[in-house]
Amino acid sequence: MSVRQRKFAVRLQYLLVLCVIGDVIAGFFVDLPYPYWVGWIAIVGVIVIALARRGSISREIAAAPPAAREIAPPVTGRWSAMNSPADKVPSHGTHGYGQTYAIDIVAEPEGKERPAFAWAWPIARGNEAFPAFGAPLLAVADATVVHAEDGQRDHLSRNSLVALVYLMIVEAIVRTLGGARRIVGNHIVLDLGEGTYAMYAHVQHGSLGVRAGDKVRAGQVVARCGNSGNSTEPHVHFQLMDGPDLDTARGVPFRWRGIGVPANGETFTVREEALPVP
Repeated sequence: MSVRQRKFAVRLQYLLVLCVIGDVIAGFFVDLPYPYWVGWIAIVGVIVIALARRGSISREIAAAPPAAREIAPPVTGRWSAMNSPADKVPSHGTHGYGQTYAIDIVAEPEGKERPAFAWAWPIARGNEAFPAFGAPLLAVADATVVHAEDGQRDHLSRNSLVALVYLMIVEAIVRTLGGARRIVGNHIVLDLGEGTYAMYAHVQHGSLGVRAGDKVRAGQVVARCGNSGNSTEPHVHFQLMDGPDLDTARGVPFRWRGIGVPANGETFTVREEALPVP
């Protein structure tokens, strides 16, 4: 698919989702002036478009696998990986929003344990309970900031069974209607040059150290780790893309200098002295 075709597909899919939700809501209050099965046309359309987009990107990757770009790590300290492209592609189960090779990492500092998933209680935790919250996010290369926002709130954790069900069923639907920025929350997009862009998602509210148009150096602090958007707990969601528009961008593989691509559950440490001096 061309960029224009991908943009059209995203907009059509969004319109069909609105039709589905409108149909469901209206059905509670009035008798709809068409047979019940008509409402399924939009649902089928959403599924067909999603499968077509996934298939198109999968075929493009199979035909011409993109080369990984080596960059500096976006954090310092001790972390572990989740949803890593080292284990599966697409790493998050979707090519949408340029997430094909995205990775999630959580802070695991020595001497401070990260709260475990709760099956019953507590339903939610404050962000300060998680060591990743407020951790500095670093520019992975010399770059230009093309997008930066931090106006969305940091919500409580969703790392319990009840909260996770709420996130997946209720909150995810609402955020999907709000578009990409409500899914990724506060985020930064850096132009690394040569057609490659880095995106940091779930950035902490009010933590931006840069604005669109700024030039940054590798290792420079650009913001802090937060828990905004479609997030279960404070963590860093990082990805490379071939464009700045999340609706049309395709994922680009990465390798962190000195680390590679950590696999799910793998713990790694980035020492400050190993980073480039901004």
